[in-house]
Amino acid sequence: MYQRIKGTRDILPEEIYQWQYLEKFISENLERNNYQEIRTPIFEVTELFSRSIGTETDVVTKEMYTFSDKGGSSLTLRPELTAPVIRAFLQNNLSQINPVTKVYYFGSLFRQERPQKGRLRQFAQFGFEIIGSPYPEADAEVIQIVYSIFTQLGIQNLKLRINSIGTRQSRQKYLKLLHSELAPHITDFCPTCQQRLTRNILRLFDCKSENCQQLLDRYAPSILDNLDEADIQHFETVKALLDAVGVPYVVDKKLVRGLDYYTRTTFEITNPLLGSQDAICGGGRYDHLVEDLGGPTTPAVGVAAGMERLLMILNELQAIPTKETNLIYMIALGDNARKIASKIAADLRSQGRLTVESDLLRRSLKAQLREAGRKQAGWVIIIGDDEIASNNLLLKNMATSEQKTIGLPTAVEEITAALKK
Repeated sequence: MYQRIKGTRDILPEEIYQWQYLEKFISENLERNNYQEIRTPIFEVTELFSRSIGTETDVVTKEMYTFSDKGGSSLTLRPELTAPVIRAFLQNNLSQINPVTKVYYFGSLFRQERPQKGRLRQFAQFGFEIIGSPYPEADAEVIQIVYSIFTQLGIQNLKLRINSIGTRQSRQKYLKLLHSELAPHITDFCPTCQQRLTRNILRLFDCKSENCQQLLDRYAPSILDNLDEADIQHFETVKALLDAVGVPYVVDKKLVRGLDYYTRTTFEITNPLLGSQDAICGGGRYDHLVEDLGGPTTPAVGVAAGMERLLMILNELQAIPTKETNLIYMIALGDNARKIASKIAADLRSQGRLTVESDLLRRSLKAQLREAGRKQAGWVIIIGDDEIASNNLLLKNMATSEQKTIGLPTAVEEITAALKK
């Protein structure tokens, strides 16, 4: 018997309603803010990710699923969605449609990580992007909307951490200072951090080692103390706008995010119900990614959130409403009854709001009633030889056990009217 691949999972029929509910809730919220959905392929050329995410990031060096196609091209299952969205933005000339492009997405992503609670090798995210605005209003809008989505879902104890890592130009001075301060102590850091000192020093802040974090607290200068005036003004305005809409935050000078394309604002929202892997979402500004991928200089900001982690929290809080059922179970006893039942079922389904199921195993009346109860049917329609002889059918309310005789010629109209009552 075949087994699913490690780090993947099956979403079974009894669980899929939760996904549909969450996706519908998120998409309706984002469309009220005038974001439009975009869908991109699940694989892209490998260079798209290595160039955008950074060749020294863990995602590129350790986690991507990369393969060669029959033509010898190197392709990668997407490990994140921002780069594919920007590729689509450029390839389809979306900037010619609107000066500011606002899009959202849902999709599966793939990273070859060690599976654990809240971390899979195939996982789902939703996210949204504002492409075209350099101003802090865009940063604040993205943060406010995603924070609002979580609170409207009933999630409490959210912690929003924000930081600014400056522009690429202003950051260069800080990186030199950071290197000079940490180099004398680098042997006290873990082997991975020792390699990052020369390859990508900002990644030291991503280290999960408590010892490394304590060393950074002791020796690393704050990036916030080394921003230029424009960076400071941008960050101060983001904070002022968040204050204006009542979104609480904590400034975290070590929050740099794990991807190389970020500039200026970075942020992350966590929740204690997730345990050690407590991040629900993360994002920030990336003013050079469009240019890095061959387009004109175009500022942008966005966020992505894990769907599985969101559902873990909502299930813990029991915050997903119970699925309402409008199921009608059709019981037909005999060949003639099955023909009549099939026609009535088709006509009822065509009404557009009713779910009708017929027995497909030719079971007894008692067995079919038991099955209707198991499936929580609200109503049962019974047609047998006696009903056909009298040109009627029986409509039974499963909650009250009340039965009503309905004439076959007007069955659809009478059933629809009875259900409305």
